[in-house]
Amino acid sequence: MPTVPTQIRIDADVKKAATELFENLGIDMSGAVNLFLYQCVLRGGIPFAIEMPQYSQKTLDAMAEAKRISADPSVQGYTSMEELKAALDS
Repeated sequence: MPTVPTQIRIDADVKKAATELFENLGIDMSGAVNLFLYQCVLRGGIPFAIEMPQYSQKTLDAMAEAKRISADPSVQGYTSMEELKAALDS
């Protein structure tokens, strides 16, 4: 089957993460896009649900707090469960 070149714009971070994922699956970006498009045609639409998550305000606040904490260099971090347990015991 003949192919045609197609150009799309993708967020750089998403492209990098997707490329790494696809490499682990043994396919390249072109193969992954083709799989997606074939599934769209086969199913007559997008092959997965597209939804807007309905998070509670409590969940949104917790997510924002986690983001702040992860970006704060003054917050103590741990590299193992043993290290965390020792800190909790002290």
